[in-house]
Amino acid sequence: MRTLKLESEPLAVEVSFMADTFRVVLDDGRELSIPLAWFPRLLHATPEQREQWELIGRGEGLHWEALDEDISVVGLLAGRGDQTRRRKAVA
Repeated sequence: MRTLKLESEPLAVEVSFMADTFRVVLDDGRELSIPLAWFPRLLHATPEQREQWELIGRGEGLHWEALDEDISVVGLLAGRGDQTRRRKAVA
């Protein structure tokens, strides 16, 4: 697996939710739009649970205590969804 190397560590500053996506604003002005389907815990959470996020560290990631969900900004930039569910091997 290749490691994503960035010139500076991107930090999350804001999170908001739409019907089937969530948006993460980074400190450098970029905005990421991520399908909720990539993160089943967020997809199936109530709007109230989704809004109870907090920053990890200075903003390197996002945390939802009630949902037991942690998402790194670097992972989002690399296009990685939920890493707790592995694909089944194809026979």
